[in-house]
Amino acid sequence: MVELRATLRLQFHAGFTLDDALALVDYFSRLGISHIYASPLLTARPGSLHGYDVIDPTQVNPELGGEDALRRLADALHQRSMGLIMDIVPNHMAVDNANPWWQDVLQWGAASPYAGFFDITWRSQDPFMRDRLLLPILRSDYLDVLKAGELRLTFDATSGSFFVTHFDHRLPLAVASYVDILTPTGNVALTRIADRCAALEDEFSAHALGARICQELAAAATGDTRQDIEHALRRFEPDTAEGCLRLHHLLERQHYRLASWRTANDDINWRRFFDVNELISLRAEQPAVFEATHRKILELVEAGLIDGLRIDHIDGLANPRTYCRRLRRRVDRLVGDRQGHFPIHVEKILAAGEQLPTDWMVDGTTGYDFMNRVSLLQHDPNGQADLADLWNSLTGRSTDFTEEIRDARRLVLSNSLAADFETLCQALLRLARCSLATRDITLGAIRRALRALIVHYPVYRTYTSVCGRSGQDRRFLDQALLGARAELGSNDWATLEQINHWLGGEPLHASPPGAKRRFQRRLLARFHQLTSPVAAKAVEDTACYRSAILLSRNDVGFDPQRFSADPDWFHAQCIDQAEHFPQGLLATATHDHKRGEDARARLAVVSEHAPWFGIQVHFWHNLAEPLISVVDGQPAPAPADELMLYQTLFSSWPLSLSADDDSGCAAFAERVLAWQRKALREAKLRSSWTAPNSAYEDACHGFLQRLMGSREAIELRRALAHAVELTACNGALNSLSQCLLRMTTPGVPDLYQGCELWDFSLVDPDNRRPVDYPFRERCLAANDSPTQLLQDWRDGRIKQWLIARVLDCRRRLPGLFRHGAYQPLTLHGRHADRLIAFRRQLGDQLAICIVPRLAAPLLGDSDIPLIPAQRWDDTLIDLPATYLTSALTGETVASGPAVPLSDLLDAVPVNLLVNTQHEESTP
Repeated sequence: MVELRATLRLQFHAGFTLDDALALVDYFSRLGISHIYASPLLTARPGSLHGYDVIDPTQVNPELGGEDALRRLADALHQRSMGLIMDIVPNHMAVDNANPWWQDVLQWGAASPYAGFFDITWRSQDPFMRDRLLLPILRSDYLDVLKAGELRLTFDATSGSFFVTHFDHRLPLAVASYVDILTPTGNVALTRIADRCAALEDEFSAHALGARICQELAAAATGDTRQDIEHALRRFEPDTAEGCLRLHHLLERQHYRLASWRTANDDINWRRFFDVNELISLRAEQPAVFEATHRKILELVEAGLIDGLRIDHIDGLANPRTYCRRLRRRVDRLVGDRQGHFPIHVEKILAAGEQLPTDWMVDGTTGYDFMNRVSLLQHDPNGQADLADLWNSLTGRSTDFTEEIRDARRLVLSNSLAADFETLCQALLRLARCSLATRDITLGAIRRALRALIVHYPVYRTYTSVCGRSGQDRRFLDQALLGARAELGSNDWATLEQINHWLGGEPLHASPPGAKRRFQRRLLARFHQLTSPVAAKAVEDTACYRSAILLSRNDVGFDPQRFSADPDWFHAQCIDQAEHFPQGLLATATHDHKRGEDARARLAVVSEHAPWFGIQVHFWHNLAEPLISVVDGQPAPAPADELMLYQTLFSSWPLSLSADDDSGCAAFAERVLAWQRKALREAKLRSSWTAPNSAYEDACHGFLQRLMGSREAIELRRALAHAVELTACNGALNSLSQCLLRMTTPGVPDLYQGCELWDFSLVDPDNRRPVDYPFRERCLAANDSPTQLLQDWRDGRIKQWLIARVLDCRRRLPGLFRHGAYQPLTLHGRHADRLIAFRRQLGDQLAICIVPRLAAPLLGDSDIPLIPAQRWDDTLIDLPATYLTSALTGETVASGPAVPLSDLLDAVPVNLLVNTQHEESTP
């Protein structure tokens, strides 16, 4: 059995394959990792850097080395008592030429055996779109593209199929429409094939026959017949008005409608992953879809190559509970007694007061909730007011993040997800017309009430089933209804209540079985599948780029409206996790984070020096005044964008970077430029992805480049670098505290690739840069003392040392950290509020974790991340009366009541104490 102790997330792609990971297995083992936690490994779009754009779920991606390489990696891991967790993508696939299921749907429409695999609304209320897919792929309006000759008819002699191409897109033609191409040729063989194609018009189940026709056409396409086909294609060349018209009429016979990319938000009739036109959602709730998309995954589990699963975007599924329970039952049957418990984790954003349902039969989340938990602990509540005033006074923008979210939700519902919203409104209207009691409810009233309900939704989604809502879901719906009622006029309250009734206010099983109940159940799923992307787009991809009281509180899974939390709250959360999800992952960095774990830890220090930071920002702003441009009569960058840029530079400034290092500053600026472009467009205020404002973006980029590269900005660069220098040591102490908490609180510590050293990365793609593993291997092998590592703390080896020491302790005491109870410890004295301490206990096994928090006043001007012992003054901790040693230094420590903190944190900045006589045998 592979014991789950600590995971390490790796991002696989053509530049980092399974065999590349194989070469690092020994290093990961020495570091203390028990499981490699792999990004998606099934076949993705060629060149994919992340693997979430799957095109073929039936095979391991050849670009990564294929199944043979996976077997080699799994064998190497198992030989070292390690395992492999695989990320899987049940919610969506990539819309791509190389996706055979998608191509089949384009060719055969609703008659394709894969038509039901994708979440497509075939029976549109719009006659123009009935039984057709919208393909919003054209660079401009349809007629412009047609006249420009950018749609070309081609023939693939190998497959015997006709296609229309538009740049990289290759779209198959319906076989029935081949008649228009082949009949005028006069070629006897082609005419005979055309007659067979014409017969397909009336044969809905003609899929197999069509495939045979294509085979015949491929066989016939030689010599003169091939020349006749080429001549036929020329009739559809758009160089003439006649050719354009012929091509248009041919396109009108397809199962898809070609349209400008700008039409997607309003007219798209298939569900996407969020608003990404390149990713189409799957109907994983259908048994046939589940079996087809999970066949290879389950084969790998049965073969013993996969030791755990991570489920991507669980909230995108129609019924996450049913899906998770089905997957659990299938996996457990395959694994049997061979492995013991098989871990399954779900990617889930938990809102304030929300708990992952305990009946899903999963082991917990992927750890965003812990990332938020430790972040709150490291922010000083005394700094919130000053930082909020700074933000408001400089930018004129609100400090109420909840209102930013609601504005962003309204924007998302009227723009990027407008089509999804309208589809749901139309479905509710159809439901209203089914009853005499509701037939007078208008579409306008439905739109207003539903919009208000979603705008005030306090969570990503709820999980109403046929049996109704859970207590937790009722609480969240009540919050949303209360907010919606306050926003709506009283005339719409009745409609709001009726929508609430339809969407789970009355359990579905209370309605008689039949078509109406099935329709309502589907409608309820659509509602849940809409609130989730609205939340993600509004919070993570909009509001987090609009408001920046402190960017360390703006990350995936965070609630930026909440600035800080005290140790009692933190302890309560840990106790709850120990009770409900003791094997949930604990993450502080992910492939989706907006800034690296150590960048957040450094920026959190600002909350302890808020007045000082305000002075610095005003000083930087004055120095930067000559660098600011004017675009459309307004400063560029806008004050909000300028302040967010300063926070970003401050948090991610490399420890080795001098303000006078021109090449180093230029390299750093290139990284920040990518963040800045994304930040400006995600905010959707003066630029956006759909309508980039090049003048404003260029002005902002010019500002950054001059700031980081011009002679006139040298004083500003030095001022920024000096501010970083003053706080970087405190940030490192925060990082070490965060690191130890992740590895000792209830749950499974999850590391992100390369983050065993300092991580000052920015949002993707910056956080997915190649990792220098040879350097990390040399660092781990050096085996320097903690005293030396603290002196050289800037190189990050102290963090790697801490990780290796604590994970070795977890390896020696797996049961303690897996099942041990969590109990806060009592602290006394002047600085008791600047510590957090707890014990983990299982029988007579014991571990005690002690870390500083909000320790800036104690660290002072120290040049290493270690609080001088005397500054702990009279601070004491009550320890159990037992033999204790430090898992970090090996030294014996005092035990019993009232132990001075100065004795426990004199040589190391954080400490982990254990009673080593009760260690378990090492496997």
